Amino acid sequence: MSRITDILAAQPCIILDGAFATELEKRGCDLNDPLWSAKVLMEQPELIAAVHRDYFDAGADCTITASYQATYEGFMARGLSDSEAEALIQRAVSVACKARDEFWQQADQTIRQCPLIAASVGPYGAFLADGSEYRGNYPLNEDQLIEFHRRRLMTLVAAGADLLACETIPCFEEARALVRLLSEVPQASAWISFSARDGIHTRQGEKLRDCASWLDDYEQVGAIGINCTEPRYVSELIAEIRSATQKPIVVYPNSGEIYDPLSKSWSAAPAENFAAMAKEWFAAGARIIGGCCRTGPKEIRAIREELVR
Repeated sequence: MSRITDILAAQPCIILDGAFATELEKRGCDLNDPLWSAKVLMEQPELIAAVHRDYFDAGADCTITASYQATYEGFMARGLSDSEAEALIQRAVSVACKARDEFWQQADQTIRQCPLIAASVGPYGAFLADGSEYRGNYPLNEDQLIEFHRRRLMTLVAAGADLLACETIPCFEEARALVRLLSEVPQASAWISFSARDGIHTRQGEKLRDCASWLDDYEQVGAIGINCTEPRYVSELIAEIRSATQKPIVVYPNSGEIYDPLSKSWSAAPAENFAAMAKEWFAAGARIIGGCCRTGPKEIRAIREELVR
């Protein structure tokens, strides 16, 4: 995680991007599909590049690839071959890298750090496309989860991402599986980001501080945090993580709206001032900060103006 360390040495925090699906839907994409945004990798990768570029322009120091729901199993269930699935997973990284490189050529390099590419490793529940990432309680054990994640993780590492974003993890068991896999690629590093049900527990119900305490022992885990969680819980969750580790804390909650995975709809009002809350999260100890579902470049620009200027 030396690049993260380098950026944090130069500025107070690292600004992440925001939601991908929200921005793709604004561009006319229909994501009501088991592949979600990975569907666009197949059909219109230029739109994914445009979203990456919008976030870089808004001030993101790191973008997360459109591979959250991109799996060998998911693509092959759609009728693609093994090699076609591999190429699409690789494309998620190459599209992001190309957008970053084009942005960086035109950026004022005296006031910005070269942005990072974090390859998204979504949870097993994302492949199921049934809302399991908001519940946990999978039918697979830890060894089976390792087998599910292995090929995609190896493909993403080989594709040249700067690090892995193991995100929206609902349970400790899946986090352990991913860390065990990391040991097979010692050159790789990752952050582990859980989804949480409240200010203390993962979606499945384990105490987040216990998860963070276990992860603290693993050098390849460069940061620990939470995402796709209501903003109102984030400060308390940061305190739980900080009680167990000195690793950088990453937070990128959703807008505050509540997602119903069965109806695939959102309810409740978004948070009124996302950037002001980001300032609170920074004060609580978070050092890698962005947004998840239903946030966009507007929120990322405001966070940067609030925290980095």
